[in-house]
Amino acid sequence: MRFRLAPTPAQEAALLEHCAHARYVWNLAVEQHQHWSPGRASAPGYVEQSRQLTEARKEFEWLAAGSQTVQQQALRDFAQAMANFFAGTHRRPRWRKAGVHEGFRIVGQRGNHWDTRRLSRKVGEVRVPKVGWVRFRWSRELPGDVKSFRVNRDQAGRWHVAFAVIPPPIEGPGTGEIVGVDRGVTVSAALSTGELLSVPGLRETETRRLLRLQRRLARAQRGSNRRKRIKTAIGRIKARQADRRRDWAEQTSTGLARRYDLVRIEDLKIKNMVRSARGTLETPGKNVRAKAGLNRAIHSAGWGRLVTRLEDKAPGRVEKVDPAYTSQTCHACGHCVADNRESQAVFRCRACGHADHADVNAAKNIAAGRAVTARGALQPLGGAANREPQPVLSFG
Repeated sequence: MRFRLAPTPAQEAALLEHCAHARYVWNLAVEQHQHWSPGRASAPGYVEQSRQLTEARKEFEWLAAGSQTVQQQALRDFAQAMANFFAGTHRRPRWRKAGVHEGFRIVGQRGNHWDTRRLSRKVGEVRVPKVGWVRFRWSRELPGDVKSFRVNRDQAGRWHVAFAVIPPPIEGPGTGEIVGVDRGVTVSAALSTGELLSVPGLRETETRRLLRLQRRLARAQRGSNRRKRIKTAIGRIKARQADRRRDWAEQTSTGLARRYDLVRIEDLKIKNMVRSARGTLETPGKNVRAKAGLNRAIHSAGWGRLVTRLEDKAPGRVEKVDPAYTSQTCHACGHCVADNRESQAVFRCRACGHADHADVNAAKNIAAGRAVTARGALQPLGGAANREPQPVLSFG
């Protein structure tokens, strides 16, 4: 649960000091692991790094002046990041940069939760070590047993505090209704019911201002105050765009979890789809600029966040369907041919004449749970030849 933090200027300076210490400790841990190579001794783990941190705090006063909790949790975060990397779920931890990675985590000692108090209906305070009570906007109810939270600062200069609270899942309506979701660039999410949902992007005036700022940034001298002000202005516009995308994903996922008992969505390999096409010096890529624009459009559509939030809010009620040929197959008769899709939005079956919005037709195929083989044969979800998908009547 994330809230907007409102520190005073003195508190902001102390928070930035915490961010610098956490980033310094993280980068040292990254450097230690980068020195490892086959044949050398293993890189130090969390216990050894904690002992080294204790010795460093005794030797350097500027490090000892910071919060031990902040620095210790940076090592714990790095250990977890390495565990995720070896498990194959995340990439290897990288360097953290000033102005980009500004944040730290606080965990209550001995299992105790950190103090929060409410000043009014919309204002609360959280106690940060060596900073004191920092105000935040209390926009929703917060459980009293919060044991950890994370403070971060985005590139627009805004501070946020995120409490480690797992909200309860959303219960379905119990009607057994199934919906299919087709994700796209022009239409972010098309539902099998015919609804077309799109992420609200920047307005035309905001887009023009962003372009002007980017041109001014290219001419600004590196390290100058002018360049810093322009980067902050650009960060505010992009943060506004990210907030709208995040809000859209939250509202859309909540609506789907409440209205339907089963949500079927195409299983897209987004990481492979947004891979760069630049190539190498020996074999340069083709249409690199167009591919880069497509990658930005995919990221702006919020595909990954929508599915992640759906799985968080409706656990066990989200199924992923193979997207092969779903946009070329007629939902009415099952005829599959590339010419069925006349354009990005128009679908017209060459066999039966069925016409529909192309994304809605694909969403209906996804809702039916049918994957199409390369030979054009329809295969129901689950592998049976002629079995129709059964409605889900109840969920735990």
